[in-house]
Amino acid sequence: MCGITGFWRPGAASDSDRAHLRAMMTTLVHRGPDGDGMHLDPGRGLAMGHTRLAIIDLEHGDQPLRSADGNLVLTVNGELYDYKLHRTRLHCDGARFSTKTDAEIALHFHARHGLDFVHRLRGEFALVLFDAERERLVLVRDRFGIKPLYWSLRQGPDGDALYWGSEVKALLAHPEIPARLDSRAVLHQLMQVMVPGTTAFEGVHALRPGHMMVAQRVGDRLELSVSRYWDAEFPLANEHESDPDPGPWIEGVRERLIDAVRVRLEADVPVGCYLSGGIDSCSTLGLATAMQQSHVKAFTIAFEDDAYDESSIAAEMAKRAQADQVVMPLGVRELYGRYYERTAWHAERTFYNTLGVAKWHMSRTVHEHGYKVVITGEGSDELFGGYPFFKRDVLLHCGSPAEREALMQRLQQSNALFAGAILADRSHEHPAMNDLLGFTPSWIQPWIATLERVRPLLAPALREELEGYDPIEAIASTLDPASLRDRHPLDKAQYTWIQTMLEGQILTWGGDRVDMANSMESRPPFLDHLLAEFAFRVPPALRIRTSDGSLREKWVLREAMREVLPRVLYEREKFAFMAPPATVRPEEWAQVRPLVDEHLSTEAVEASGLFDPAAVAGLVDELHRGPDPSRRSRAVNDDIVLNHLLGLQSLHRSFVRGGGRPEL
Repeated sequence: MCGITGFWRPGAASDSDRAHLRAMMTTLVHRGPDGDGMHLDPGRGLAMGHTRLAIIDLEHGDQPLRSADGNLVLTVNGELYDYKLHRTRLHCDGARFSTKTDAEIALHFHARHGLDFVHRLRGEFALVLFDAERERLVLVRDRFGIKPLYWSLRQGPDGDALYWGSEVKALLAHPEIPARLDSRAVLHQLMQVMVPGTTAFEGVHALRPGHMMVAQRVGDRLELSVSRYWDAEFPLANEHESDPDPGPWIEGVRERLIDAVRVRLEADVPVGCYLSGGIDSCSTLGLATAMQQSHVKAFTIAFEDDAYDESSIAAEMAKRAQADQVVMPLGVRELYGRYYERTAWHAERTFYNTLGVAKWHMSRTVHEHGYKVVITGEGSDELFGGYPFFKRDVLLHCGSPAEREALMQRLQQSNALFAGAILADRSHEHPAMNDLLGFTPSWIQPWIATLERVRPLLAPALREELEGYDPIEAIASTLDPASLRDRHPLDKAQYTWIQTMLEGQILTWGGDRVDMANSMESRPPFLDHLLAEFAFRVPPALRIRTSDGSLREKWVLREAMREVLPRVLYEREKFAFMAPPATVRPEEWAQVRPLVDEHLSTEAVEASGLFDPAAVAGLVDELHRGPDPSRRSRAVNDDIVLNHLLGLQSLHRSFVRGGGRPEL
């Protein structure tokens, strides 16, 4: 796990290139504090940098890596699994290695297979490879976007320049990349859902998951081509078994999950586990314990608000696995203030819930206990239909009228705590989604409602600029119609979530960015592409079970892990892992108010130019008076809007105004 960055200006090297590359690398030290390396090629105007978190081959794994003939130069962020097996096979084929790292197999695969090398890589990774013979640069991001990779192309009279980095702040450290918040991205962040491939910053793009970008030199110009090498491919609806035998599917999930956990325990440092009260992290802990045959260190968050706290459930699993559990109590004091600002700086985008701040604290605790690696449960809900909004779509578009009403009422009651965030309090539709899917997926409906609330908060000039812009249509336009056509409604809902919120939320401010903020690598076995490709074919009726009159999410996974989980976990309904809102109780609001006064004062709002000072003041006054007890969903949505306002103001101060990283 590392940080990668660099730039390529064909034929336009500068005496300041080393200093600029060093500045870019310095912004990524938290991703790789154990060492760094550079590759500078003044003749080609190429600069490649790497900051290292040493996990495999601790002594000799420095990057950039070079092929024996010097034609290939490689930097990698992430992990490539089964590398020992691949090294052995490549060695038998005549390959010779200069390190014992996992990353080096990518060089040899490329030498043998060209751009098809990416299909042989298993893991979570972002990599940049320069091919001197072909005068081309290759950027690749893993299949789900677990590891980040950003880029920006600048075109001028003297030629083109391509910049890249594991985090946007690395690009912004180069004087050629101005720090400006993108107007459309401001609106998207306020409503929570980003357009795939975009960032908060003007002119800076995210390489999309499962994509490869090739920059080919043509004189002093760069021709960019972006292609998708992998997608979440669900079968056609009529290809799913109508009356499936669950046995083979249960066994298939179990075997592939075991293998996914196995490869993610490979490291030259100890590997711990994140542990919540869900069956996902509990399953990975149970399997890791069996494989390591030792007490695994497990890290758990405990919220002060009992309604959101899962630590007692997690303790059941820790006891069963005989894990060495570390519990971190967190209250509103730890979720706001400078901790909030630091998390926003690392995330480089807003977040609707302070779970991201809680995860920042967890990674810091992991680091303080001497661990660099944990395995996590992310991805299970995406593969097996775990979220409440997936269940809602199954009921609305698949269930019989007889069972729909009772089960829908039960679903709303069991998720009442999250109304306004996880489930909308009423139905919302959008023509772009209806045209694409045949319905508007339930996961985006709360954010459609939020969009209606936040538009009036924009500064008048920004509101006028975006008057004709439709964020939902922009999101829908990035989704591949061929991957959605003639699919089962559950598959459509899962696919659209995977393409948007998994990468843009779960794996950024809920994953890599807050984990690597404290030099800690997280490995999600459920997002192993071999497991995922099998899970996509699991019949919808085995993912969400309704045939027995219940509404059981992740049924096939529960059955696969039945003997691993305590009974209380096996039977427990999915509970959204979220931090408590800070706008519901006066004592919590009092703790948040100093941050609000700092970032949402009339002076601060006028300085950023993003929002209407009077509208923001009205919202703050409304929050100060307290929520309407009869409308909890409104209180939850108030918390969402507040977090996005604070996040955007914090981003503006840190990056646009040049305030830098907030100190604790």
